[in-house]
Amino acid sequence: MSRRPLELGKPFEKKVVFSLGVVSSGRMLHTAGITARNSEGDVVGKGDMRAQVAQCFANLDDILKAAGASFGDVIKYTIYTTDIEAFDTQTRDMRFPYFVDRPASTLIEVSKLIDPAMLVEIEAIVSLGD
Repeated sequence: MSRRPLELGKPFEKKVVFSLGVVSSGRMLHTAGITARNSEGDVVGKGDMRAQVAQCFANLDDILKAAGASFGDVIKYTIYTTDIEAFDTQTRDMRFPYFVDRPASTLIEVSKLIDPAMLVEIEAIVSLGD
């Protein structure tokens, strides 16, 4: 697998865990929107942004492992949240371990997700190698 984060030399790049772009090659996995559901399909952490982010990343980890990949293979995250301020302030510290090798990332605030109890949904584009 070829994966190379772009570095533009801008000072703010050293302050963030993501890259403005990642060049990759090979087979790709595009996940669905991963939400904070447990194995029974019930929403976890109603009203708790941290619990939901943890569950989303746990669910994403299951998908990555099933595809023979890891968080280091993630090229780009797209994260949707119903409260961007809460997402940023309440989960910043817990998100860092999942941003391995500086993937590209987009964070978007939306008015609601498919279930009113959901606060966050995460998609990933993953390089599976050649």
